[in-house]
Amino acid sequence: MIDLNIFTQISPTLWEIPKNFHEKMLVPVRIYANENMLKILLKERAIEQIINVSMLPGITKYAMGMPDIHQGYGFPIGGVAAIKAEEGVISPGGVGFDINCGVRLLTSDLLHEDIKDKINILANQIQRDVPSGVGCGGKLKLEKKDIDDVLNTGMLWAKKNKFAEEEDLELTEENGSYKKANANYISDKAKKRGFDQLGTLGAGNHFIEIQKVINIYDEKTASDFGLFSGQIVIMIHTGSRGLGHQVCTDYVKLMNKSFSSFNINIPDRELCCAPFKSELGQTYFQAMAGAANFAWTNRQLITYNIRNAWQHIFKDQKPLKLLYDVAHNMAKLETHFNEQFIMHRKGATRAFGPNHPSLPQKYKKTGQPIFIPGSMGSFSYILSGTDHAMKTTFGSTCHGAGRIMSRTKAKKTLDYNALREHLKKEGIIVKATSLKGLLEEAPEAYKDVRKVVEIVCQNNIAKKIAKLKPIAVIKGS
Repeated sequence: MIDLNIFTQISPTLWEIPKNFHEKMLVPVRIYANENMLKILLKERAIEQIINVSMLPGITKYAMGMPDIHQGYGFPIGGVAAIKAEEGVISPGGVGFDINCGVRLLTSDLLHEDIKDKINILANQIQRDVPSGVGCGGKLKLEKKDIDDVLNTGMLWAKKNKFAEEEDLELTEENGSYKKANANYISDKAKKRGFDQLGTLGAGNHFIEIQKVINIYDEKTASDFGLFSGQIVIMIHTGSRGLGHQVCTDYVKLMNKSFSSFNINIPDRELCCAPFKSELGQTYFQAMAGAANFAWTNRQLITYNIRNAWQHIFKDQKPLKLLYDVAHNMAKLETHFNEQFIMHRKGATRAFGPNHPSLPQKYKKTGQPIFIPGSMGSFSYILSGTDHAMKTTFGSTCHGAGRIMSRTKAKKTLDYNALREHLKKEGIIVKATSLKGLLEEAPEAYKDVRKVVEIVCQNNIAKKIAKLKPIAVIKGS
């Protein structure tokens, strides 16, 4: 039975389940949460899932749950595991179906006061220029050779085809091109699902938001990030679309058929895995990297279309700049404590501290920019990574607010008219084609993002830089 008594409270917002709780646990479990969040988690499977993660071969130090943790497939969403590359495993359930679902932020030189009368026009133009929704296709249709180039080279393809500037690559993780990728390991079915989806916004919790900066907490770092009070910024949240989903589906099936041949005992078939150094482990890793390249390129094509929409409305203004692109739902090969790990971050992001060699020169002094979007209609936050995160969480933090209500329950219990009235009262313009889609992402379906951000900052795994308020939301159906 899992209840509050099994936890050791390390601090007001850090809890541990000791390794001796279960004979198959290889490391303790650590959860970043306040007591109320923890009590809510006990009503679902997220705690059981993160305990199961602690049993994976090669896992080191802790199985970690970030404050946005909630039930997922295999790993909980908000789950982090550092697994030794030499002797450990890789698990599709530790990455997720939306491979490299991520968030990027575009910054402008304009104040909200300067353009408030044109926000609705801008939102309409973006909605026209960025196709959105389940299975939707864009104007760009890729031939097989082109899609293989995207999968193998990511944003290098976008730059070659005039959709990206060199600075866009510099300000994206892995420069938007994960060199481990191999399109040969991605099925034709997955490629077929992705051939017309570059530059399109997914459904569910994916969005484009026009936001304004309403609070600056660290003037120096905000200035280094190019942020100022009252500024208009645009946040993009989407991933690898149907292609990434199919990659995960394909390899879950393959690993479920073969993981027993590796003599690996797992407590849940959703945690099917393969040794990272095995042929199957490497094949999945390279396919996942290809899907990640697709996601980065997708966000870049959306950026290209938003920049065009911006210039269409504001002809004499400077183009939108990329602040940074933050990935989650990834397995990344990283070096920590002089050892290589395959870092599983599912619904979690990097939080690399100052002077990390993977960071662009622009952010060497500040640490990595981190974006924590709230639910639709609530605030979002910009943070920076810390040295303490490198020591305690392998440079990891949360990726959002985290659900407390399933999509099904939200649609059944929440009132659409009340939601629209709330958004209207807050002065938020909404562009969406689905009533159900709006209800699924209502603020009541999520944790309070302010408390989530407080927890990561109290534990010094990220530092608060700025707060953003949505003024227009564009969503897929």
